[in-house]
Amino acid sequence: MSFEYLALLAAACWAVGSLMSATAATHLGAFAFTRIRMLSASVMLWLLALFVGSWHSLTLDSLYLLALSGLIGIFIGDTALFAAMNRLGPRRAGVLFATHSLFSAVLAYLFLGETLWGWTLFGSSLLISGVMVAIFFGKRKNEEHAWENGNLQVKRGMALALLSALCQAVSTLMLKPLMETDIDAVAASAVRMSTAFVLHFALLLLGFSVAKAKTPATPKVLALTIGNAALSMVLGMTLILQALKHGNAGLVAILSSVSPILVLPLLWLVYRKSPAAGAWLGAIMTVAGTVLILAH
Repeated sequence: MSFEYLALLAAACWAVGSLMSATAATHLGAFAFTRIRMLSASVMLWLLALFVGSWHSLTLDSLYLLALSGLIGIFIGDTALFAAMNRLGPRRAGVLFATHSLFSAVLAYLFLGETLWGWTLFGSSLLISGVMVAIFFGKRKNEEHAWENGNLQVKRGMALALLSALCQAVSTLMLKPLMETDIDAVAASAVRMSTAFVLHFALLLLGFSVAKAKTPATPKVLALTIGNAALSMVLGMTLILQALKHGNAGLVAILSSVSPILVLPLLWLVYRKSPAAGAWLGAIMTVAGTVLILAH
């Protein structure tokens, strides 16, 4: 499978996983949900790496780089995104986080010498614009999220959302040279995930109140959390690393950013509510941009 389709498949995994996470994250709280999800994903990844023997592909030098990527992209990046959502709401934070694909394209050009030209560049621009339009204008008047009511800490929230986007871009691109070696994507994901889990667990041990669960986990919540871990973090993140082995890092980031668009038909299917006009417009732009990229 080509790297373009691997990136799109990863986006699909994240889209489905996001629906599974809503109930569990609300029940446990963002930090507790993330910690349990990371623990589940780490266990699954290491078991898989041990079963197929892919852990042998890890070297001492690669461990440092993978751990640093997990620190920047998963621990700092995800934490900053949750903090931004608390200040701006998920819709506004989502628009700003979508800039990670722009950061990735610029950084890939500066440090990896990757360039986008012609129809591919136009398609990438159309895709990114479509994602932002769908997020920003895809809300009906009666669908205001509870997080978007009240006072907004705009400047701090914007800074955190952009920090999260930058961390996502940096953590992905720093792995591009490493993933072009013989290292296995599953083993690499296991190291990144374990690093982020250890750091999240340290927050709990240090007594940070935000790290504690809001309410005890139920069997249903645990099942949703583990399912999300398997789909979003085990499969989704491993697919991204596999895509980086063979493809343009900037394009991988751009194509994987379509997950907010893929969520729209799933929400329609689950809640029986047609997406707003802005969401349709953004989806059409995104699909057109994706087709241009795949065709050229």
